[in-house]
Amino acid sequence: MLPSDSRRLAADARSILACPASASLVVEGEPNAIEDRLELCDDGGTPALYCPPDSPVARAAARRASALLTLTSGLGPRTGPDRADTLTLGGRLQPTHGEAIVLHLNFVLLARDDRQHKISLEDFRSPEHRMNRGHLQRSTEHANECHQDELRRAVSLGTGTRPTEILGVQISRLSPEGVEVQWVDEQGAHQQVLRFPRPAHDIADLGELLRRGLYAGLRL
Repeated sequence: MLPSDSRRLAADARSILACPASASLVVEGEPNAIEDRLELCDDGGTPALYCPPDSPVARAAARRASALLTLTSGLGPRTGPDRADTLTLGGRLQPTHGEAIVLHLNFVLLARDDRQHKISLEDFRSPEHRMNRGHLQRSTEHANECHQDELRRAVSLGTGTRPTEILGVQISRLSPEGVEVQWVDEQGAHQQVLRFPRPAHDIADLGELLRRGLYAGLRL
């Protein structure tokens, strides 16, 4: 496998960790752990799990139990080819000083087109994947689903349109360099691409650049 292929597969694997459609966890010595309602996030290439402190997963983490985390891809449209990918991550659970439990990885496998691709841990944890397409997709979905009022207000202030005239707003594309915004008002459909003054450093920085860009850059 060529180095470029390795990086691409690692990027896809990290994207699935950031944007899974479903997750299942099998834990050594805890048959009920899979029933826990877990919150999952990508902590620099290490899966971080959030669960009640008295849960089977927390008990397993206290004794550094082995675990297997299987994720189905949530990337792209529901009927898209990316949704057929599956990511399997194996390692040992360990508690942290905060609320999270981390899975220290021993191996990463990406299943695609009936083939298993072993991803090197170095490639998987590479900082170049800190803003992978999974993070960008989740950020876009979160903005569109949870911050519709803020999006409408930004369009209203930026374009001088009354809020009651704005029928809908969505972010259609988000990248470290900029954002594409679409909205519909009584005059019809509109679309603008806003370029950030600089590329975002990480997801938190991206959120701040997005907020500033929406309020300062939209114009009719």
